[in-house]
Amino acid sequence: MQLVEWAEETARDRLAEALPRRWSHVQAVARRAGQLSEALGEDGELLRAAAWLHDVGYAPELATTGFHPLDGARYLVGADVTERLVGLVAMHSSAAAEAELFGVADQLAEFSDERTLTRDLLWWCDMTIGPDGQCMTFAERMGDVRARYGPDHYVTQALDRGMAERVGAVERAEAWIASVGLAGQV
Repeated sequence: MQLVEWAEETARDRLAEALPRRWSHVQAVARRAGQLSEALGEDGELLRAAAWLHDVGYAPELATTGFHPLDGARYLVGADVTERLVGLVAMHSSAAAEAELFGVADQLAEFSDERTLTRDLLWWCDMTIGPDGQCMTFAERMGDVRARYGPDHYVTQALDRGMAERVGAVERAEAWIASVGLAGQV
């Protein structure tokens, strides 16, 4: 079985029935990543697999710490996947800022944040798809997160703490998307 097919099947098995709303989000993130993958070249498959798996740590049977990027990455360590894929899942969408407030920063530090275009594109895909799978601008998505969690929740506080990094990733992703002629198509 190919990596992307395995990733999709794994995400479906873990999320579709247990967390249908999360599954809707994951499917839309993966569709968006698929639209970018051919132009990305050799990392296209990695981007697609990471998009399918980025929220697998929400699966109830995998949620050992309750911090989904860490739980998903730890699950993937036991699978036959590359360290890059594990790192992309662990560090997606400024997870390090959130891990500090959640109290698992030391554990998350076991994984590396590769800070590449592939990483930025994964973040962009995640941060422009809403909780029900709807397309949103980055600003709309950040507003949605704030509204759902409220000002005092650690997720909202982490949003503020990691906002500069998020904005940078989104800007780099959108510049690349425009440079390859995909602006307005994704």
